[in-house]
Amino acid sequence: MDWKKEWKILFWMVALFLLLFYLPVGTLRFDLAVLEALQLAKWYAREHVLLCLIPAFFIAGAIGVFVKKESVMKYLGPKANKALAYGVASVSGTILAVCSCTVLPLFSGIWHMGAGLGPASAFLYSGPAINVLAIILTARVLGMKIGIARAVGAILFSVVIGVLMHFIFRKEENAKAEAQMAMPEVEVTRPLWQNILFFFSLVAILVFANWGKPTGVGGFFAAVYSVKWLITGLAALGLGAILVVWFHLPRWQVVAAALPSLVLAFVFPVQPLLAFGAGVIALSIILSRDKGEGGEWFTASWDFAKQIFPLLIGGVLVSGILLGRPGHEGLIPSAWVSGAVGGNSLFANFFAAISGAFMYFATLTEVPILQGLLGSGMGQGPALALLLAGPALSLPSMLVLRKVMGLKKTAVFTSLVVVLSTIVGFIFGNM
Repeated sequence: MDWKKEWKILFWMVALFLLLFYLPVGTLRFDLAVLEALQLAKWYAREHVLLCLIPAFFIAGAIGVFVKKESVMKYLGPKANKALAYGVASVSGTILAVCSCTVLPLFSGIWHMGAGLGPASAFLYSGPAINVLAIILTARVLGMKIGIARAVGAILFSVVIGVLMHFIFRKEENAKAEAQMAMPEVEVTRPLWQNILFFFSLVAILVFANWGKPTGVGGFFAAVYSVKWLITGLAALGLGAILVVWFHLPRWQVVAAALPSLVLAFVFPVQPLLAFGAGVIALSIILSRDKGEGGEWFTASWDFAKQIFPLLIGGVLVSGILLGRPGHEGLIPSAWVSGAVGGNSLFANFFAAISGAFMYFATLTEVPILQGLLGSGMGQGPALALLLAGPALSLPSMLVLRKVMGLKKTAVFTSLVVVLSTIVGFIFGNM
């Protein structure tokens, strides 16, 4: 008998027993915290799973199937041109505008395809952090000074964090670079312009389906928001044409898959999620039945979904029970948080950065939350520290990252974000 294994089992059994025995069921704060966790998970399922995560899973699957590993290694690998690799990765957020959870399938896709740790980490940070609409909203609501500081800090952070990750794990990166040297030339199966249009249609669906409502009445962002579903529909039609012409899916299947979405869009124009959901289901069905590239694409997307989705939902529940939702209490009283981030001390900045790293922020929600905290006495430095750390990290994203790239790399990435956010927030607050 393996006594070490048996003692480990006994330990976890006793721990579970004690947890259940002393579970504070019936106390008001605990019961409300459980309710908040369920409310947050419900909101996440309604607002993010269908519109954000599922398109991201399809994009990640497409990267795994249609983008050759040699191509990823050439442009984003350890031996790639550094200016090009970090340049592309550091401004990706201006296009994607995704949250810390939605970027995970995309990061996982390029990481498994051989991207260097530096550029991949830069992409991982910049995806949710460099959001043009969020930065503009920050400047308008919280002030031009903090808006500019957020924009400049986020772009610099992505490059600095990527370079530091590469340097810290340079032995592994050098080994990956040597492997890249032995790779054969890429065999082109489809012209580059076709792949670009294919991915453009997928990214357009992700971006415009999640286009947030701006605070102002007029302007470019408001104009785009008023026709976001029309643009999303046109991108979906473009994707359908690509599936027929370049992927050789039967035309009647693609037309039959598109009909329910078109009908629902006209019958229920104020409930676009019905048409979007029908489109996702129909696309999944026709791809899963395909014996060629379409079937491979669906299988790869499904693999990412199985790996990432359960951890995200678990992380959202834990985050909700500990911290609640904006304006609602979890187990940790919000008064503790607002009391700890007053002034511009080093501790206040660190506490803001570490709190932001574990909280879950959907795209744009960090601005009204910070507006309330600033009104309660939060310092300008801690506000910037939270803006730099919060959107890029969350407890759910950490759980997924640990599975994707390991505990050590996840801990280093998280620590770099928190430490750099603390330092920059402290400097900004005392300027």
